[in-house]
Amino acid sequence: MKFKVARLELLEALQAVIGVVERRQTMPILSNVLIQAENDRVKLTATDLELEMVTQFGAAVTQPGSVTIPARKLLDICRGLPDGADISLEQQEQRIKVSSGRSRFTLSGLAANEFPFLDDIGAGTEFDISQKALKRLLDRTQFAMAHQDVRYYLNGLLLAVRQDQIRCVATDGHRLAMCDVSHETGVEELKEVIVPRKAITELLRLLGNSDLNIRISLSDNHLQANLPDVRITTKLIDGRFPDYERVIPSAGDKLAMGDRELVKQALSRTAILSNEKFRGVRLGFEDGKMRLQAQNPDQEEAEDELEIEYQGEPLEIGFNVNYLIDALGAMDSEQFAIELTGSDSSGLLKEVGDDSSRYVVMPMRL
Repeated sequence: MKFKVARLELLEALQAVIGVVERRQTMPILSNVLIQAENDRVKLTATDLELEMVTQFGAAVTQPGSVTIPARKLLDICRGLPDGADISLEQQEQRIKVSSGRSRFTLSGLAANEFPFLDDIGAGTEFDISQKALKRLLDRTQFAMAHQDVRYYLNGLLLAVRQDQIRCVATDGHRLAMCDVSHETGVEELKEVIVPRKAITELLRLLGNSDLNIRISLSDNHLQANLPDVRITTKLIDGRFPDYERVIPSAGDKLAMGDRELVKQALSRTAILSNEKFRGVRLGFEDGKMRLQAQNPDQEEAEDELEIEYQGEPLEIGFNVNYLIDALGAMDSEQFAIELTGSDSSGLLKEVGDDSSRYVVMPMRL
Protein backbone atom coordinates (compact mmCIF):
# COMPACT_ATOMS: atom_id res chain seq x y z
CA MET A 1 0.00 0.00 0.00
CA LYS A 2 1.24 3.45 -0.89
CA PHE A 3 -0.57 6.77 -1.22
CA LYS A 4 -0.12 10.53 -0.85
CA VAL A 5 -2.68 12.90 0.61
CA ALA A 6 -2.98 16.46 1.92
CA ARG A 7 -2.39 16.65 5.67
CA LEU A 8 -5.78 18.32 6.30
CA GLU A 9 -7.68 15.55 4.48
CA LEU A 10 -6.08 12.81 6.59
CA LEU A 11 -6.34 14.85 9.80
CA GLU A 12 -10.07 15.49 9.38
CA ALA A 13 -10.73 11.83 8.57
CA LEU A 14 -8.83 10.67 11.66
CA GLN A 15 -10.60 13.20 13.87
CA ALA A 16 -13.95 11.92 12.59
CA VAL A 17 -13.34 8.32 13.72
CA ILE A 18 -10.91 8.70 16.65
CA GLY A 19 -13.68 8.96 19.25
CA VAL A 20 -14.42 5.24 18.96
CA VAL A 21 -10.80 4.23 19.71
CA GLU A 22 -10.46 3.51 23.43
CA ARG A 23 -7.17 4.47 25.10
CA ARG A 24 -7.04 1.19 26.99
CA GLN A 25 -7.78 -1.92 24.98
CA THR A 26 -7.78 -5.63 25.80
CA MET A 27 -7.10 -6.33 22.10
CA PRO A 28 -4.15 -4.39 20.61
CA ILE A 29 -5.78 -4.14 17.18
CA LEU A 30 -8.64 -2.10 18.64
CA SER A 31 -6.12 0.71 19.21
CA ASN A 32 -5.51 0.75 15.46
CA VAL A 33 -7.38 2.27 12.55
CA LEU A 34 -7.86 0.16 9.41
CA ILE A 35 -6.60 1.92 6.27
CA GLN A 36 -7.77 0.61 2.90
CA ALA A 37 -6.46 2.30 -0.28
CA GLU A 38 -7.62 1.68 -3.85
CA ASN A 39 -8.88 3.58 -6.91
CA ASP A 40 -7.63 6.93 -5.57
CA ARG A 41 -9.83 6.57 -2.47
CA VAL A 42 -8.72 5.80 1.08
CA LYS A 43 -11.14 4.40 3.65
CA LEU A 44 -10.57 4.55 7.42
CA THR A 45 -12.39 2.25 9.85
CA ALA A 46 -12.27 2.28 13.67
CA THR A 47 -14.17 0.07 16.09
CA ASP A 48 -14.45 -0.96 19.75
CA LEU A 49 -16.55 -4.05 18.89
CA GLU A 50 -19.74 -2.20 19.92
CA LEU A 51 -19.44 0.85 17.69
CA GLU A 52 -17.91 1.15 14.22
CA MET A 53 -17.11 4.34 12.32
CA VAL A 54 -16.07 4.54 8.65
CA THR A 55 -14.97 7.53 6.59
CA GLN A 56 -13.17 8.01 3.28
CA PHE A 57 -11.36 10.65 1.25
CA GLY A 58 -9.59 11.13 -2.06
CA ALA A 59 -5.84 10.46 -2.33
CA ALA A 60 -3.17 9.69 -4.93
CA VAL A 61 -2.98 5.90 -4.56
CA THR A 62 0.07 4.43 -6.34
CA GLN A 63 -0.16 0.99 -4.74
CA PRO A 64 -3.49 -0.35 -3.39
CA GLY A 65 -3.56 -2.32 -0.18
CA SER A 66 -4.72 -2.33 3.45
CA VAL A 67 -3.14 -2.31 6.90
CA THR A 68 -3.95 -1.24 10.46
CA ILE A 69 -1.98 1.57 12.14
CA PRO A 70 -1.97 2.90 15.76
CA ALA A 71 -4.74 5.49 15.49
CA ARG A 72 -3.71 8.05 18.11
CA LYS A 73 -0.04 8.01 17.09
CA LEU A 74 -0.97 8.70 13.46
CA LEU A 75 -3.35 11.45 14.59
CA ASP A 76 -0.64 13.09 16.73
CA ILE A 77 1.80 12.96 13.79
CA CYS A 78 -0.76 14.69 11.53
CA ARG A 79 -1.42 17.35 14.16
CA GLY A 80 2.30 18.01 14.56
CA LEU A 81 2.95 18.62 10.86
CA PRO A 82 2.68 22.14 9.39
CA ASP A 83 -0.41 23.45 7.60
CA GLY A 84 -0.46 22.80 3.88
CA ALA A 85 1.84 19.77 4.12
CA ASP A 86 1.38 16.56 2.15
CA ILE A 87 1.71 13.16 3.80
CA SER A 88 2.87 9.93 2.20
CA LEU A 89 2.15 6.51 3.69
CA GLU A 90 3.96 3.43 2.47
CA GLN A 91 3.52 -0.11 3.78
CA GLN A 92 6.57 -2.36 4.05
CA GLU A 93 5.22 -5.67 5.39
CA GLN A 94 3.90 -4.78 8.89
CA ARG A 95 5.82 -1.48 9.08
CA ILE A 96 4.34 1.75 7.79
CA LYS A 97 6.54 4.66 6.78
CA VAL A 98 4.92 8.06 7.19
CA SER A 99 6.79 10.94 5.55
CA SER A 100 6.14 14.64 5.01
CA GLY A 101 8.85 17.02 3.82
CA ARG A 102 11.94 16.19 5.89
CA SER A 103 9.94 14.41 8.59
CA ARG A 104 10.03 10.60 8.71
CA PHE A 105 8.15 8.21 11.01
CA THR A 106 7.97 4.42 11.06
CA LEU A 107 5.00 2.79 12.78
CA SER A 108 4.31 -0.85 13.58
CA GLY A 109 1.05 -2.11 12.14
CA LEU A 110 -1.04 -5.25 12.32
CA ALA A 111 -2.49 -7.29 9.47
CA ALA A 112 -5.72 -5.96 8.00
CA ASN A 113 -7.33 -9.40 7.97
CA GLU A 114 -7.22 -9.44 11.79
CA PHE A 115 -9.36 -6.29 12.05
CA PRO A 116 -12.84 -7.05 13.47
CA PHE A 117 -15.98 -5.72 11.75
CA LEU A 118 -19.51 -5.45 13.08
CA ASP A 119 -22.00 -7.80 11.48
CA ASP A 120 -24.02 -6.57 8.53
CA ILE A 121 -27.16 -4.99 10.00
CA GLY A 122 -29.39 -6.57 7.33
CA ALA A 123 -32.74 -5.30 6.15
CA GLY A 124 -34.89 -3.41 8.58
CA THR A 125 -36.50 -0.04 9.19
CA GLU A 126 -35.11 2.92 7.21
CA PHE A 127 -35.96 6.60 7.20
CA ASP A 128 -34.41 9.97 6.40
CA ILE A 129 -34.13 12.90 8.79
CA SER A 130 -32.32 16.22 8.55
CA GLN A 131 -29.14 16.66 10.57
CA LYS A 132 -30.70 19.72 12.20
CA ALA A 133 -33.80 17.82 13.40
CA LEU A 134 -31.81 14.84 14.72
CA LYS A 135 -29.34 17.13 16.49
CA ARG A 136 -32.24 18.91 18.19
CA LEU A 137 -33.70 15.61 19.39
CA LEU A 138 -30.38 14.44 20.83
CA ASP A 139 -29.31 17.79 22.30
CA ARG A 140 -32.54 18.09 24.25
CA THR A 141 -32.47 14.62 25.79
CA GLN A 142 -28.98 13.05 25.94
CA PHE A 143 -27.92 14.75 29.19
CA ALA A 144 -30.49 12.70 31.14
CA MET A 145 -28.93 9.32 30.25
CA ALA A 146 -27.54 7.34 33.17
CA HIS A 147 -23.79 6.86 33.71
CA GLN A 148 -22.74 3.23 34.19
CA ASP A 149 -25.99 2.31 35.92
CA VAL A 150 -26.49 -1.37 36.77
CA ARG A 151 -29.84 -0.97 35.00
CA TYR A 152 -27.99 -1.13 31.69
CA TYR A 153 -31.05 -0.07 29.66
CA LEU A 154 -30.80 3.40 31.27
CA ASN A 155 -27.25 3.89 29.90
CA GLY A 156 -28.67 4.81 26.53
CA LEU A 157 -31.36 6.77 24.77
CA LEU A 158 -34.73 5.49 23.56
CA LEU A 159 -35.43 6.23 19.90
CA ALA A 160 -39.12 5.75 19.04
CA VAL A 161 -40.05 6.01 15.37
CA ARG A 162 -43.66 6.38 14.26
CA GLN A 163 -45.14 7.09 10.85
CA ASP A 164 -45.38 10.85 11.48
CA GLN A 165 -43.16 11.41 14.51
CA ILE A 166 -39.72 10.68 15.94
CA ARG A 167 -39.24 10.76 19.72
CA CYS A 168 -36.16 10.57 21.93
CA VAL A 169 -36.37 9.78 25.66
CA ALA A 170 -33.62 9.53 28.28
CA THR A 171 -33.80 8.92 32.02
CA ASP A 172 -31.45 8.01 34.87
CA GLY A 173 -34.25 7.16 37.29
CA HIS A 174 -34.23 10.59 38.95
CA ARG A 175 -35.10 12.76 35.97
CA LEU A 176 -36.45 12.32 32.46
CA ALA A 177 -36.05 14.24 29.20
CA MET A 178 -38.31 13.75 26.19
CA CYS A 179 -38.40 15.49 22.82
CA ASP A 180 -40.63 14.98 19.77
CA VAL A 181 -40.19 16.01 16.15
CA SER A 182 -43.04 15.80 13.65
CA HIS A 183 -41.61 13.99 10.64
CA GLU A 184 -43.00 11.71 7.95
CA THR A 185 -40.86 8.59 8.20
CA GLY A 186 -42.89 6.14 6.14
CA VAL A 187 -42.57 3.64 9.00
CA GLU A 188 -45.88 1.80 9.37
CA GLU A 189 -45.41 0.23 12.81
CA LEU A 190 -43.88 1.78 15.93
CA LYS A 191 -40.16 0.92 16.17
CA GLU A 192 -38.39 1.45 19.51
CA VAL A 193 -34.67 0.89 20.11
CA ILE A 194 -32.20 1.85 22.87
CA VAL A 195 -29.04 3.46 21.49
CA PRO A 196 -25.89 3.31 23.71
CA ARG A 197 -24.43 6.46 25.24
CA LYS A 198 -21.16 6.32 23.28
CA ALA A 199 -22.96 6.13 19.94
CA ILE A 200 -25.13 9.12 20.88
CA THR A 201 -22.04 11.11 21.92
CA GLU A 202 -20.22 10.37 18.64
CA LEU A 203 -23.30 11.08 16.55
CA LEU A 204 -23.80 14.45 18.26
CA ARG A 205 -20.15 15.33 17.69
CA LEU A 206 -20.53 14.85 13.94
CA LEU A 207 -24.00 16.28 13.35
CA GLY A 208 -24.32 19.81 12.01
CA ASN A 209 -27.23 22.25 11.81
CA SER A 210 -27.81 21.71 8.10
CA ASP A 211 -31.08 20.69 6.45
CA LEU A 212 -29.29 17.90 4.58
CA ASN A 213 -30.90 14.53 5.20
CA ILE A 214 -29.08 11.57 6.63
CA ARG A 215 -30.33 7.98 6.41
CA ILE A 216 -30.99 5.99 9.58
CA SER A 217 -31.26 2.20 9.30
CA LEU A 218 -32.57 0.09 12.18
CA SER A 219 -32.52 -3.66 12.66
CA ASP A 220 -33.25 -5.72 15.77
CA ASN A 221 -29.65 -5.42 16.96
CA HIS A 222 -28.04 -2.45 15.17
CA LEU A 223 -28.49 1.19 14.22
CA GLN A 224 -26.63 2.69 11.28
CA ALA A 225 -26.43 6.40 10.43
CA ASN A 226 -25.07 7.49 7.05
CA LEU A 227 -23.76 11.04 7.29
CA PRO A 228 -22.23 12.85 4.30
CA ASP A 229 -18.66 11.82 5.21
CA VAL A 230 -19.01 9.20 7.94
CA ARG A 231 -20.97 6.00 8.48
CA ILE A 232 -21.71 5.04 12.09
CA THR A 233 -22.87 1.55 13.02
CA THR A 234 -23.65 0.63 16.61
CA LYS A 235 -25.01 -2.35 18.48
CA LEU A 236 -28.22 -1.60 20.34
CA ILE A 237 -28.86 -2.15 24.04
CA ASP A 238 -30.93 -5.28 24.51
CA GLY A 239 -33.41 -4.42 27.22
CA ARG A 240 -36.84 -3.02 28.00
CA PHE A 241 -36.99 0.74 28.48
CA PRO A 242 -39.15 1.91 31.42
CA ASP A 243 -42.76 2.94 30.82
CA TYR A 244 -41.77 6.60 30.63
CA GLU A 245 -45.25 7.95 29.85
CA ARG A 246 -46.44 6.73 33.23
CA VAL A 247 -43.97 8.97 35.12
CA ILE A 248 -44.81 12.18 33.24
CA PRO A 249 -47.07 14.14 35.63
CA SER A 250 -50.48 15.20 34.48
CA ALA A 251 -51.21 18.92 34.62
CA GLY A 252 -50.42 20.19 38.11
CA ASP A 253 -52.58 22.73 39.93
CA LYS A 254 -49.60 25.02 40.53
CA LEU A 255 -47.91 26.76 37.60
CA ALA A 256 -44.84 28.99 37.63
CA MET A 257 -43.51 30.85 34.57
CA GLY A 258 -40.38 32.95 34.33
CA ASP A 259 -37.38 34.09 32.33
CA ARG A 260 -35.41 30.93 31.55
CA GLU A 261 -31.97 32.51 31.50
CA LEU A 262 -32.49 34.59 34.67
CA VAL A 263 -33.69 31.55 36.62
CA LYS A 264 -30.83 29.44 35.28
CA GLN A 265 -28.31 32.06 36.42
CA ALA A 266 -29.92 32.29 39.87
CA LEU A 267 -29.80 28.50 40.23
CA SER A 268 -26.11 28.49 39.25
CA ARG A 269 -25.34 31.14 41.89
CA THR A 270 -27.28 29.35 44.60
CA ALA A 271 -25.66 26.02 43.71
CA ILE A 272 -22.25 27.36 44.76
CA LEU A 273 -23.14 26.81 48.42
CA SER A 274 -25.23 23.66 48.03
CA ASN A 275 -24.17 20.29 49.41
CA GLU A 276 -21.49 19.03 47.00
CA LYS A 277 -22.77 15.47 47.22
CA PHE A 278 -26.55 15.89 47.02
CA ARG A 279 -26.72 19.28 45.22
CA GLY A 280 -30.06 20.13 46.80
CA VAL A 281 -31.77 23.51 46.41
CA ARG A 282 -35.07 24.54 48.04
CA LEU A 283 -37.51 26.50 45.88
CA GLY A 284 -40.30 28.55 47.45
CA PHE A 285 -43.20 29.71 45.28
CA GLU A 286 -45.78 32.33 46.13
CA ASP A 287 -47.64 35.06 44.33
CA GLY A 288 -45.23 36.98 42.07
CA LYS A 289 -41.92 35.54 43.28
CA MET A 290 -39.69 32.51 43.58
CA ARG A 291 -37.22 32.10 46.44
CA LEU A 292 -34.11 29.92 46.13
CA GLN A 293 -32.19 28.57 49.15
CA ALA A 294 -29.23 26.23 49.57
CA GLN A 295 -26.93 25.26 52.41
CA ASN A 296 -24.06 22.85 52.99
CA PRO A 297 -22.56 20.92 55.95
CA ASP A 298 -20.22 23.87 56.68
CA GLN A 299 -23.30 25.91 57.70
CA GLU A 300 -22.87 28.14 54.64
CA GLU A 301 -26.05 29.43 53.03
CA ALA A 302 -27.19 31.02 49.79
CA GLU A 303 -30.44 32.83 49.11
CA ASP A 304 -31.86 34.44 46.00
CA GLU A 305 -35.23 35.78 44.93
CA LEU A 306 -36.75 36.35 41.49
CA GLU A 307 -39.96 37.81 40.13
CA ILE A 308 -42.05 35.21 38.31
CA GLU A 309 -45.66 34.52 37.43
CA TYR A 310 -47.19 31.99 39.80
CA GLN A 311 -50.66 30.48 40.04
CA GLY A 312 -51.63 28.29 42.98
CA GLU A 313 -51.18 27.92 46.72
CA PRO A 314 -47.73 28.77 48.19
CA LEU A 315 -45.35 25.82 47.92
CA GLU A 316 -41.86 24.82 49.02
CA ILE A 317 -40.08 21.98 47.24
CA GLY A 318 -36.51 20.64 46.95
CA PHE A 319 -34.73 19.59 43.76
CA ASN A 320 -31.27 18.57 42.62
CA VAL A 321 -30.06 21.90 41.24
CA ASN A 322 -28.01 20.28 38.46
CA TYR A 323 -31.12 18.59 37.07
CA LEU A 324 -32.93 21.92 36.85
CA ILE A 325 -29.95 23.66 35.23
CA ASP A 326 -29.57 20.87 32.66
CA ALA A 327 -33.24 21.03 31.71
CA LEU A 328 -33.25 24.82 31.38
CA GLY A 329 -29.99 24.68 29.41
CA ALA A 330 -31.55 22.33 26.85
CA MET A 331 -34.34 24.79 26.06
CA ASP A 332 -34.26 27.60 23.50
CA SER A 333 -37.19 29.81 24.47
CA GLU A 334 -37.00 32.95 26.59
CA GLN A 335 -39.77 31.80 28.92
CA PHE A 336 -40.17 28.45 30.66
CA ALA A 337 -42.91 26.93 32.79
CA ILE A 338 -42.85 24.44 35.66
CA GLU A 339 -45.99 22.56 36.70
CA LEU A 340 -46.16 21.33 40.29
CA THR A 341 -48.63 19.36 42.41
CA GLY A 342 -47.04 19.21 45.86
CA SER A 343 -43.73 19.12 47.71
CA ASP A 344 -43.45 15.34 47.29
CA SER A 345 -44.43 15.16 43.61
CA SER A 346 -42.28 15.48 40.48
CA GLY A 347 -42.03 18.77 38.64
CA LEU A 348 -42.68 19.09 34.90
CA LEU A 349 -40.62 21.68 33.03
CA LYS A 350 -41.27 22.83 29.47
CA GLU A 351 -40.99 25.83 27.21
CA VAL A 352 -43.85 28.31 27.11
CA GLY A 353 -45.74 27.82 23.86
CA ASP A 354 -43.88 24.62 22.87
CA ASP A 355 -44.83 21.21 24.21
CA SER A 356 -42.42 19.25 21.97
CA SER A 357 -39.89 18.94 24.83
CA ARG A 358 -40.72 17.95 28.40
CA TYR A 359 -38.52 17.45 31.44
CA VAL A 360 -39.48 15.60 34.61
CA VAL A 361 -37.48 16.09 37.83
CA MET A 362 -38.11 14.14 41.01
CA PRO A 363 -38.22 16.12 44.29
CA MET A 364 -35.68 15.87 47.12
CA ARG A 365 -36.20 15.95 50.87
CA LEU A 366 -34.18 18.87 52.28
